[in-house]
Amino acid sequence: MTDLRPATTITSVLVANRGEIARRVFATCRRRGLATVAVFSDADAGSPHVREADSAVRLPGVTPAETYLRGDLLVEAARRAGADAVHPGYGFLAENAGFARAVIEAGLTWIGPDPETIEVMGSKVAAKERMAAAGVPVLGLLDPDAITEADLPVLVKASAGGGGRGMRIVRTLADLPGAVASAAREAGAAFGDPTVFCERYLEAGHHVEVQIMADAHGTVWALGERECSLQRRHQKVIEEAPSPLVDRIGGDLRERLLAAGRDAAGAVGYRGAGTVEFLADSRGGFWFLEMNTRLQVEHPVTECVTGTDLVALQLDVAAGVALRGPEPAMTGHAVEARLYAESPADDWRPQTGTVVTFDVPGVTARFGPAEDGIRLDSGVEDGSVVGTHYDAMLAKVVAYAPTREAAARRLAAALRRTRVHGVTTNRDLLVASLLHPAFLAGTADTSFYATHPPASLTAGTGLDPALGAVVAALSDAAAGRGPLLRGVTSGFRNIPVGYRSRTYAAGDREIEVRYRFGRDGLEVAGMSGLTLVEAGAATVVLDVDGVRRTWTVGRFDDRVVVDGPQGTAELRRLPRFTDPSAQLPAGTLTAPMPGTVVRVEVKAGDTVVADQPLLWLEAMKMEHVVRAPADGTVTDLPVTVGQQVGQGTTLAVVAGPDD
Repeated sequence: MTDLRPATTITSVLVANRGEIARRVFATCRRRGLATVAVFSDADAGSPHVREADSAVRLPGVTPAETYLRGDLLVEAARRAGADAVHPGYGFLAENAGFARAVIEAGLTWIGPDPETIEVMGSKVAAKERMAAAGVPVLGLLDPDAITEADLPVLVKASAGGGGRGMRIVRTLADLPGAVASAAREAGAAFGDPTVFCERYLEAGHHVEVQIMADAHGTVWALGERECSLQRRHQKVIEEAPSPLVDRIGGDLRERLLAAGRDAAGAVGYRGAGTVEFLADSRGGFWFLEMNTRLQVEHPVTECVTGTDLVALQLDVAAGVALRGPEPAMTGHAVEARLYAESPADDWRPQTGTVVTFDVPGVTARFGPAEDGIRLDSGVEDGSVVGTHYDAMLAKVVAYAPTREAAARRLAAALRRTRVHGVTTNRDLLVASLLHPAFLAGTADTSFYATHPPASLTAGTGLDPALGAVVAALSDAAAGRGPLLRGVTSGFRNIPVGYRSRTYAAGDREIEVRYRFGRDGLEVAGMSGLTLVEAGAATVVLDVDGVRRTWTVGRFDDRVVVDGPQGTAELRRLPRFTDPSAQLPAGTLTAPMPGTVVRVEVKAGDTVVADQPLLWLEAMKMEHVVRAPADGTVTDLPVTVGQQVGQGTTLAVVAGPDD
């Protein structure tokens, strides 16, 4: 269908979003000579995206419901700042038809698909019906009340929104009611719509998606496909283009996928950027999952392999400009890793805190198409605060190279050298995943992290905390008294020099470092093969079994962070004496982050078994379950539903039989 509306002039763009995606859109606007307008919550007042915009409008409050989900405030902000167009980014109101209508009714240009299209495709139930009618393969819907054992496993999904929120895998009928209720709560909190549905769950599928760009003149481009099979909690971790599954199967699979993507867009008269997501199997079958009527988080890999600026194309299409030239084809390979503030080994628990240091080496491009090299799209910088109200993604690091293996290894090397201090991240897991034989072979599927748990992937990798503690001790000593050099002693002694001692903690592990400088140089109790080259407050150089290595050392609060070629060790200095009043009773469960208690399943006096769910916390728009650490009895439960708790707050105490 051809749209004969005249072209629109865009001069100033408000991004109705925050963080990394706001900075990404601003970058293209600056290249186009367009004015930029940011919006910010009180929690984001110091965010980089606010400083980088030409003007910014405050949204009073901190929660999404008070700020970035208030369409009326966003439209008013555009009016006040003189913006004539609104880009929604991704998440929040990006796929909200009501917001799109409000923008258009206010006389502003909406940089996205028509509200009617958003409405149809925003409901996964309606979208599946429309796709089935258009001949696009789909997985059938299941009524939660009619599911039997024969249907299991099933996936409970939110009808609105995306990003893995409102999704639960159910393998037993007994778990179905709780999963439906939990998914509905999470969907309602994240998207304002608690509607959920069920579909058959494929344990080992591949997540393959087609990038669509369509103009108002009847042209629909399919800009290749991406694969996003490595996921945790149904949220993507590593994305790439082109898909290794499609390359491996070959034949006409790519042509069929791209044709299905174009058919999906044509079935709804699509206009703008969108992504048609499919679940594919190793035999070349694929089924429609959903269509995201917005720019995807992983759009940089498509930009790298096609040489396009998708945000620039969005601006053109919104202004009524026709897509020109042949449909862009893919060249080379791009791999993107999402760097998160989270603890993968601790059930992917999000982390909060201040990013003291953020440094990714070797970056060749930021927020835009990159030639051969490393691209960085980040939402943080030194001093940024990661709170509880928003997603915990810090940055997207992308490698582009002529071949897939070269891109994967280049990305792993860049991440290994990345320095992020102040918050726990998934960096080591990303490196281990990129170098895993299954990933390098292109066979990893959506079950990857179920069959390769984070703790097993990272076991034995990275910097040995014991060696890191030695580096920290030498650096701390130099910080207090000046550089330490090979062959230079601290003064004449006519008696043997005693060992100095410093103690650190790496997680739950306590490490005591006992060292001294004798006649033959550095001596470390219990560790041989170390020769000091030099040690300063910020850098330590050692020969380790004849191999010279250099580490950088950073400090904040009571922490010491050691970065080197083998990875990072984050250590906590321990005092010589512990205050007994600071110790918690055995079996105490504390809040791993600030949040709100949304569900409690036990009461004081109940007998519980190890790993039994006790209560749920809502933080960062997702629910996090708190489980019993061992068999025992709940002796204290000081929290209630609806209560807001800070990090470290006691949630429950489970006493074992011997306590």
